Amino acid sequence: MSLKERPNKDRLHKLSRQIALSFLDHYFYNDYHEKEYIRLLCEMATFFDDEELNKAGSSALFGIIVEGLCDDFEELQTEAYNKVMSQVVSFCRTLSVGRELNDRLNDFGLKSYEDILKRIEYIRACSDEYSGMESPPEKVFLLSRVTVGADVAITSVLIQRLAIRFPNAEIIVIGGSKLKDIFGGNPCIRITEVFYARRGNMVERFSSWLAVLDVIHKEITEEDVGNILVVDPDSRLSQLGVLPLVGDHKYLFFNSRGKDSYPKKMSVAELANHWLDKVFGESKFCYPRVWLQSSIIEKAGRFALALREAGCRQIIAINFGVGGNERKRLRDDFEEKLILKLLDEPDTVVLFDQGFGDEEITRSRALIHRAEKQGVMTTVVGFAGLEGVKISRGIVGVIGGIGEIAALISQCDEFIGYDSACQHIAASLGIPTYTVFAGSNNSRFIRRWHACGPSKSEIIHVDTLTHPPMFHTDDIIFRITDARS
Repeated sequence: MSLKERPNKDRLHKLSRQIALSFLDHYFYNDYHEKEYIRLLCEMATFFDDEELNKAGSSALFGIIVEGLCDDFEELQTEAYNKVMSQVVSFCRTLSVGRELNDRLNDFGLKSYEDILKRIEYIRACSDEYSGMESPPEKVFLLSRVTVGADVAITSVLIQRLAIRFPNAEIIVIGGSKLKDIFGGNPCIRITEVFYARRGNMVERFSSWLAVLDVIHKEITEEDVGNILVVDPDSRLSQLGVLPLVGDHKYLFFNSRGKDSYPKKMSVAELANHWLDKVFGESKFCYPRVWLQSSIIEKAGRFALALREAGCRQIIAINFGVGGNERKRLRDDFEEKLILKLLDEPDTVVLFDQGFGDEEITRSRALIHRAEKQGVMTTVVGFAGLEGVKISRGIVGVIGGIGEIAALISQCDEFIGYDSACQHIAASLGIPTYTVFAGSNNSRFIRRWHACGPSKSEIIHVDTLTHPPMFHTDDIIFRITDARS
């Protein structure tokens, strides 16, 4: 009661973390779903007028429990996620700010927690089934996976397969603004923007679902309502299928996380192909792809040509971004030693993507500065200033949007980086890709997120979770060098 009357931000964060971790303790120990813990976190995430105070409960609920249950690719964790999210949705619909959420759920006949849970469990169990439609769909709505890497690895595969299956349908991809950066060069799709609040308050996280419903509603008329298909690749926009979008007979759901019967060694890109083979009763395969704007590719091509005309024999793209997940990083000394090792090779330019956000850019600039002090030629530019760079050896540190970075990677001979969007982009472009995979010892997770493409793609797994550490920087660099040989 004292925290309600006299809230303290630090104490709220500590308490919410303890509740969330205790929930996972109960779950992992005996598969027990402690509803009271979820209810308490929901209250903590919505009780205060000050949203900064509410963030404690929301961050613990989504950052610890939800993310923890999403990453293991196991049926038990998926079942637990469905229970948690069904309870969270049921709580939010009772709030005054959740009135629209409640009304829309009622429109789908979902009146209770039991209704929501029963539906998603049915959807997942029947995800490989497709009875077909009386006539092919005129419009196919495809949800984004929200993160760029997953959209390249999964959504791009679905775009291609759906275009093959329904050649006369318009494919409308629904998601964030970065979709235009990576898919905007594809004339066969239309992109409709919907923002997903990954770090918003609890109720805001469901606003994207309402926005998707609005998009679908505006795109259809009474005449073509029967000729649409919604494809959900386990998207956060629908909270991994928990929130409905259309009648179940017009809905395809990719159960990417919780199908134990699926082959264990497949990447998510291979799994997406496998799923559609089962759904449509056919055997086809499409690698992940990106469709970039031609003007950006041309500019990246002129930059690479200038380097090669100056005497550069190989351009190696490096990205040490981790999307805010610091567990995926290794130490600064690894990053510095790796770049210097690569530059020991004659006539080599390291194209160093400085990342996104102040923290990553600051860290990248410091690394470039240390290399410069050791006599390495360096230059730091934005994408607009690349055409003035003409060196045969050294580091070119560049800042650009994801589409611009993708275009630059397309001109390189190799890509090396941590598990992030850029590994999937590089592999999709046919660039030999070497991913330093840290922050997880879950073999299923590592296999699922293995970059897939028509060229060589290697994983160098580093166990950063064992104490004392079981890795040495020089050993990792040797393994990367060996994989490249």
